[in-house]
Amino acid sequence: MLNSCQPFLRLDALGVTIYPNDHRPAHLRTIGQGHEAVFELNCPQGAVTLRENYGFSRRDLAAIERGLLQNLAALLSAWEKIHGTA
Repeated sequence: MLNSCQPFLRLDALGVTIYPNDHRPAHLRTIGQGHEAVFELNCPQGAVTLRENYGFSRRDLAAIERGLLQNLAALLSAWEKIHGTA
């Protein structure tokens, strides 16, 4: 089982985390540089959507979204391993 309290993916200096006690819809948190953003995974369609932003610039959010999309299969798999079907 994944240790989901620790980041399971790194996007430069940012950690991507799925909490084991979290809720649906499938989503993840990107944390770093004193900021946090929450993205919904929109399973099974697969496009990520920004749900909450606490401090990231638009440029940072665009880069995060690109990184998440490049790792989408791994993100969906991680959610399913922790929570079951997304």
